[in-house]
Amino acid sequence: MNSATVRNLLVRGMLAGLAAGLLALVVAYFLGEPGVDSAIGFEEAHAPAHEHEVELVSRSLQSTAGLATGVLVYGVAFGGIAALAFCFALGRVGRFSPRATALLLAGAALLAVYVVPFLKYPANPPSVGEPDTIGRRTALYFLMMVLSVLLAIAATIAGKRLAPSLGTWYATVVAVAAFAAAIGLAYAFLPAVNEVPGDFPAALLWRFRLSALAIQAALWGGLGLIFGELAERLLNPKPATGRAAPAAN
Repeated sequence: MNSATVRNLLVRGMLAGLAAGLLALVVAYFLGEPGVDSAIGFEEAHAPAHEHEVELVSRSLQSTAGLATGVLVYGVAFGGIAALAFCFALGRVGRFSPRATALLLAGAALLAVYVVPFLKYPANPPSVGEPDTIGRRTALYFLMMVLSVLLAIAATIAGKRLAPSLGTWYATVVAVAAFAAAIGLAYAFLPAVNEVPGDFPAALLWRFRLSALAIQAALWGGLGLIFGELAERLLNPKPATGRAAPAAN
């Protein structure tokens, strides 16, 4: 793949990330923000009467411009990274079309980058967690994410190398089983984090975590579909079907 094609795919990946970010922003605003507001209300209701923190950034700004900036920058950044990964993976992970390869990569990224770490260290709303442990919790989450991505790459490489001797189906089964076993070991050995207050509403926590998962699914699903379509049109353009009308005698 030449540099001009890579550059064109990178631009399309960032544009697709921007579009997917807009989709995720809608989901975040309508599904995620109500849960955040409820969690903040719970925190304020249980805070000591004399305790009052000055807001450096207003809640209305956080839930609008702040949210939009964060989600869109996240989408564009991961769109660019996904485009570069697509350039490497196309033709190497199977005889898939550009559209199918993009969607497959997006699904794998959703699993490795978000779902696997999420199952060990799920997202928590405001008022959940001790302020003194935020650094430790963040480090553990990113460690789990890095392990998940590296293990997913290793499983993909192992599956490709086993395919000639075992066949594609059995090689894939072995690679997935090895990935699941390695993730299980990581879950077992990494420390657990359980700082949810006993009186925190379980339904609110459940809704918040579902909305966090929905935001990521919208982002990565949208990125896979939109970038796949753009990549397909670039790499496999449809030939013109119309013919020029013959000149009249």
